[in-house]
Amino acid sequence: MLTELRWLALEAKYLDRAQSFYESFLDLNVRRERDAEVALAAGETDLILRRPTDVPRGGVHTHYAFSTPSAAYDGWWDRLSESFDLVEHQFGDAKSLYFYDVDGNCVEVGQRGEGAATDGITGIFEVVFEVADLDRAESFYRDLGMELMGRGDDRKRVRLTAGSFDFELWEPQLGLADGRGGVHVDVGLGVEDREEAVEAVRERARSVTELGEGIRLEDPDGHRLTLV
Repeated sequence: MLTELRWLALEAKYLDRAQSFYESFLDLNVRRERDAEVALAAGETDLILRRPTDVPRGGVHTHYAFSTPSAAYDGWWDRLSESFDLVEHQFGDAKSLYFYDVDGNCVEVGQRGEGAATDGITGIFEVVFEVADLDRAESFYRDLGMELMGRGDDRKRVRLTAGSFDFELWEPQLGLADGRGGVHVDVGLGVEDREEAVEAVRERARSVTELGEGIRLEDPDGHRLTLV
């Protein structure tokens, strides 16, 4: 049912500082500004930085991954290693680097797709959610149409995909580069049929709210999903 990741929202205590970080280090441009939030362009996905002055708040200590073409990866490594103590991991033929933003989010830049060495950030392909009950959370997201990709050896995490993006569900833990799953994450999701998606999970959602831009679900762990 889910077709694309429209946005990921992060909580930013000092909005100007967070905006400057992403503009300076990752070349993200401002797409729009509203009261207490700014949306930066990560390919077709918005990275929203939001002050904690209203609900929904952006995610706290969220681990997520930007995509960049394989040919551009070494350039990001060279550039970011001048300012950060980077951590690197290999996943099959693809590599990812990890560092932290000014609000403590674990930022990943990973090789994904083809393109030129001069290309920048092309999207967001992964978001990690902290959940209290892994089986309950997996069932919720699989009923929204996501498919199982894999589990951790000790079943403390589950990776699900919607094709163009992935979610990882983690029990409370430290992951790669000491990353943690996000708390009260807010995402926007493209969906083929909003009503069908809502009905698939309505009985397990904490809340269902009609908005002008879509329908917002609050999942069993308090993460907010706006279906558009």
